[in-house]
Amino acid sequence: MEERETVARDLGLKLRVLEAANPDALEAAFATMARENAPAVMVLPDVMFTTERRAIVAQAARHRLPAVYFDRQFLDVGGLMFYGASLTHMYRRAAVYVDKILKGARPADLPIEQPTTFELVVNLRTARTLGLKIPAGFLQRADQVIE
Repeated sequence: MEERETVARDLGLKLRVLEAANPDALEAAFATMARENAPAVMVLPDVMFTTERRAIVAQAARHRLPAVYFDRQFLDVGGLMFYGASLTHMYRRAAVYVDKILKGARPADLPIEQPTTFELVVNLRTARTLGLKIPAGFLQRADQVIE
């Protein structure tokens, strides 16, 4: 497990990056976070993480670590929170591109787009299990709240 540290000076936070290159390294990474009293975890995009989402959510629950995930699928297996690009919106934009290509546009001539619509989903069941009280104002900003 490769470790790197950085400081988010503007927010007054200390960020610690723990890399888990394979499923066996996940448990060690979560044990390190628990031992060092990490206040929360942010799981970044990785194919292995998506595949191992049940194990990751279970480790976060076992160590009572609030976690924010990059994919909505993590909440389907008990994850706490998702914040990321709206897949629905991105699929709609992809359909526009397909339409243009089918009408003769050259793919190389189409501009690259960045996501512009993001979603926030909160799982209140998991929050209660972790003993977290999510502020009402935050829940009002969520696109979806799982009861």
